[in-house]
Amino acid sequence: MSSPISVQTSPSVHRHHDERRLPWYHLVFTGLAGLLVAIAGLALAGALSIPSAILLGFVLHLLFGWTYSLVREGPRWAMDRLMTLLVIGAFAIAMFPLLSLLWSVVARGMTRVIAAKPSLLSFWTSDMSGIIGGADAGGVVHATIGTLLITLWASIISIPVGLFTAIFLVEYADQGWKRTLGKGVTFLVDVMTGIPSIVAGLFGLALFIAFMPDQSVRMGIMGAVALSLLMIPTVVRNSEEMLRLVPMDLREAAYALGVPKWLTIVKVVLRTAIAGLTTGITLAIARVIGETAPLLLTVGMVTSINWNMFDGRMATLPTFINQQYRAGSANCMNETVTNPINQEVYACAITTNIDRAWAAAFTLIIIVMVLNIVARLISHYFSPKLSR
Repeated sequence: MSSPISVQTSPSVHRHHDERRLPWYHLVFTGLAGLLVAIAGLALAGALSIPSAILLGFVLHLLFGWTYSLVREGPRWAMDRLMTLLVIGAFAIAMFPLLSLLWSVVARGMTRVIAAKPSLLSFWTSDMSGIIGGADAGGVVHATIGTLLITLWASIISIPVGLFTAIFLVEYADQGWKRTLGKGVTFLVDVMTGIPSIVAGLFGLALFIAFMPDQSVRMGIMGAVALSLLMIPTVVRNSEEMLRLVPMDLREAAYALGVPKWLTIVKVVLRTAIAGLTTGITLAIARVIGETAPLLLTVGMVTSINWNMFDGRMATLPTFINQQYRAGSANCMNETVTNPINQEVYACAITTNIDRAWAAAFTLIIIVMVLNIVARLISHYFSPKLSR
């Protein structure tokens, strides 16, 4: 005769009735209430403005949201609501300067690019040859070409050096004198990361002047060398971190099959880390493409296109922006301005210099965005695919 077996059921966890979760839109109502109270209070105090209303409204939103949640949900969920609002507020504060900057550059820069004279989008197809005074013309094709050439040569110098250095630090600097050398290289890379850009420009200038009789020489390769000093630490650190993320099991599997170490690095390690390496290189390029101080010292400024990196000054977008902004408002003595080179007549605009600076900044942002898109595509198509 079998005895009955009592089955003990674990007590179910019941949520206290005071901790009932409320729909998300209740916080929207408390946010609107906080904003309305803030607007009313600031209006009565005579200090109403959009930034002050948003700031005070957010503080009141924290107070109202926490109090409402405390009454309806209980203390535990009230604290959760408060922390959630604080995190969202911190994110909004961090994003506001970025979005504000992008909006200003796109709004003011795109207007100039679209409404360029004498034809649509001529701002991207013309240079500044013969553009004087407040002539409502000219473009940045010379500065765009100079920026791309100098950045390309800086990448040619920096990427191999930075990538090979990272491979040495991860794959070879593990014991003996190599480990000691690796520690020294790591220390120097950390020091180079904090070098001001003006110091890199002075180094590039002094390096070439020391071997040339003409002390006033300026050329594009000098700017590329100066920018490479800023790129190399970023490439090394990012590449090192990406290579360290590659599982050791992949290396050991290749070694077990008799694959040499160098071929394992090329076929296994680099291919596995290609997505992170591409992102790190893109970040390094974006880090230097907008530098102004090194280029002011090393490449100078011209008004026409120069394709030769080893002869003559070159224009870049950062130096072009600096020059146009420093020029300030134009002095229009007449309604028209004549180009002394081709005798074309342009209308005179007081704000043309500032408008060109904003449009050049917009062009620089587009270049960086295109580079990021290309890096994403490379990462997508060349990174190893996971099997299903």
